[in-house]
Amino acid sequence: MTPLTIPGAVDPHVHLRDLEWSHKATVERETEAALAGGYWAVLDMPNTPPVTTTRARLDEKSAHVSRRARCDFALYLGAHHEGNEAEYAAAAPGAIGLKLYCDQTTGQLLVADDRARASHLRAWAAASQRPVAVHAEGSTLAALLGLLRREHVPLHLCHVSGRDEVALLREARREGLPISVGVTPHHLYLTDEDAARLGGYGRVRPPLRSRADVEALWEAVADGTVDIVESDHAPHSRAEKESAEPPYGLPGLETTLPLMVLAMREGRISEARLIELLATNAQRRFGLLPPPGTGTLVDTQASWVIEDRDLRTSPGWSPFAGLRVWGRVREVRIRGRVAFDGENVLAAPGSGLDLARC
Repeated sequence: MTPLTIPGAVDPHVHLRDLEWSHKATVERETEAALAGGYWAVLDMPNTPPVTTTRARLDEKSAHVSRRARCDFALYLGAHHEGNEAEYAAAAPGAIGLKLYCDQTTGQLLVADDRARASHLRAWAAASQRPVAVHAEGSTLAALLGLLRREHVPLHLCHVSGRDEVALLREARREGLPISVGVTPHHLYLTDEDAARLGGYGRVRPPLRSRADVEALWEAVADGTVDIVESDHAPHSRAEKESAEPPYGLPGLETTLPLMVLAMREGRISEARLIELLATNAQRRFGLLPPPGTGTLVDTQASWVIEDRDLRTSPGWSPFAGLRVWGRVREVRIRGRVAFDGENVLAAPGSGLDLARC
C-alpha cells in the first residue's frame, strides 16, 4: 500500500519548555520528538518563564530556540494580566499569534477580567491579522464569544473539551464568527475514568471529561466544527507528576499522529480529513506555507504499542502507554532534506527556522 503523504504537519499548540524550565524539557529533545512524531513545524506557547510578553523577550526566545530547534517553529506572544498591549505593535511581526489565557492553567498569564480581555483583543487586532489563541472553558468560553461578537477578532479556540462548548462553537460557526477550533487527542481518547487511573499523570487543563463529552468531540470532528487536532504537548518530569500537587499537562508530540491513524482505522475520519486536521487547516489558519520538499510519509498499515521507553520527549512517559495504535512515520523531509528517516533524527540542532520571521 502506498504510504500516506502529509504535506507539512503542523502542531499549533506546543510547550517546548527549556529556558527556566529546562529541567522539564529542552528544545533539542522536544523538536526531536516532534520530528519522530511526523511534524514539520511546532508553534510554541509563551508561558515558560521568563514569560514571552514583550518584544525583547520574544526576540531573545527566538534566538534561543533558533540555535537549538531541529524542526521549524514559531512563537506566540502572551497577553499579560498587568497589561502589555503597548508591546503589540513592535512584537507582532515576530509572533505567530497572541495567546490569551482566560482560565486556570500552568504559569502566570491568566487574564481574568472581561474588560482586560477586550482591551487585549482590540490592541492585537490593531497590530496584526494573525489569530489570538485562547484558553477558555465553559462559561468563560461563552463570555469570550460574546466579546468576539463585538470585537470580531480572529480566534483559535484551544483544546475544546466539553459537549456544552461544542454546542456554543457550532452556533458561533453558524453565525459566521471568525473562529477555528482545536481539540487534543487526550480529550478524544481519554475520559475522567482514565484520570482516576492515571493519578497525577492524568492531570491536565482542561480536565479529562466524561464519555458523553468525548463522543460530542468526535461528532464535532466529523461535522467540521473542529478544524485542528493539536497535541497541547506539555512535558513535566515524573517527579513533578508524582508530587503532592502535580502540574497540569501531558506530552503528546509522538502520539498524536498514530492516534489519528487509529481514528482513521476506526472509521471516525478519512485520510483526507486526517491531513486537514494535522496539516492544511493549521497552515491556513496561521498563514504558513510548507517550503518545497517538505512532507511526512506514514505507513498506515503498521501497528505498534506505545511504550514509555521508546519515547524521545524529555520526561519519557505518555498517558497512552500500553495502547496499540497504527501508523509509523517512515520519513520527514524539510526543504528537501531528510530530517527523520523512520529511525533516526538527522536534522541538527539549529536547522529549524522561525516561520514568523521568514
